[in-house]
Amino acid sequence: MSFKNQNKYCILRTAKRELYRLSSGPIYLFCMIIAPIFCIWFYSSLMQSGLPKDMPIAVVDMDNSTSSRQLIRTLDAFEQTQVKMCCQSFPEARQAMQRGKVYGIFYLPRNFAVKAASGKQPQISFYINDSYLMAGSLLFKDMETVSVLASASVFQATGYAKGMTEKQILGQIQPIVLDIHPVGNPWLNYPTYLNTVLLPGTLEMFIFLVTVFSIGSEMKFNTSCLWLRMNNNSLPKALIGKLFPQTIIFTLVGFMISSVLFGYNSVPLQCGWLPMLIAMFFMVMASQCIGILIISLVPTLRLALCGCCLFGILAFSLTGFTFPVQSMYSIFRVLAYSFPLRYYYLIYVDQALNGRAMMYSWNYYIYLTFFFLIPFLVGKKLKYLLLHFKYIP
Repeated sequence: MSFKNQNKYCILRTAKRELYRLSSGPIYLFCMIIAPIFCIWFYSSLMQSGLPKDMPIAVVDMDNSTSSRQLIRTLDAFEQTQVKMCCQSFPEARQAMQRGKVYGIFYLPRNFAVKAASGKQPQISFYINDSYLMAGSLLFKDMETVSVLASASVFQATGYAKGMTEKQILGQIQPIVLDIHPVGNPWLNYPTYLNTVLLPGTLEMFIFLVTVFSIGSEMKFNTSCLWLRMNNNSLPKALIGKLFPQTIIFTLVGFMISSVLFGYNSVPLQCGWLPMLIAMFFMVMASQCIGILIISLVPTLRLALCGCCLFGILAFSLTGFTFPVQSMYSIFRVLAYSFPLRYYYLIYVDQALNGRAMMYSWNYYIYLTFFFLIPFLVGKKLKYLLLHFKYIP
């Protein structure tokens, strides 16, 4: 048998062994198939409507005038706001918000209409429960818009009384007209903003865990020497044979995530399927290399798995889709570029949302391939651990 065929036989035999381990361990089935599919269903159904709608608020109308009731009807007509309670006092509304029945309170004082008509600047108050960040920010926007509309309505009535023309009134109400065009996500759709990073990020964390567990369990149960002997003590062949089945499975799951996002959920895909599928495949392999790095630095299985969870959770915060990387502290800015998810996100923005030519995103693909060098950098240490590490329970 030639040397090339012998290497091929070793890798195939190791891959067959790994397939048996994957099929016989329930934890592999859960982390590689069941949990990712559940996350796909959960996030897709959770944000199926796009933006949260009809979030409940309480209204305290101490004026009870025609103007105040019209203002409340206007607020209730907003798509994201629902006037669920009309309270007689502020303490009653506050108790409802403390119990979680409403997310905000809209307060209109006594003599609101009279003061508005006489130009005495009545004060409208609204209170937001910012413990619910998304609900609080959206309701704050609606209540602020209604307050501005009320102010504009009062100024319009006062202006007509003073003999001003409509053009003069509009010039003072809104001297600068804004023409807003959100790029990439004009519907302000939350699945387009969140699911496209949450689902690949969750898959990335599962890849960390499975890679670390599959290698760490070899050391824990003293089978690592046998694993290496099957490959003539060649660590590259041993890693290729072990990770190849996992790569195939995780890549197929990643393609399933892409099909749900860009197919079923109709997330914008300006570039076509190929760039995003390549990015997903590169992210899967890069995440496996990160797993190899973690188990090489922390050979104790339970500590390595904790490190995977910590590193995977940090990816959601430091990727840049919720807070711009350029505005982070320098140490976090550097750390952000150590996550494969960061480059996948940049490719998604460039290719899928903005539809830029692939030549403008090639560097992100190259950066993902830099992670493939990790096994070569830590290979010597990992091989020593596989041969000599004694697991301490």
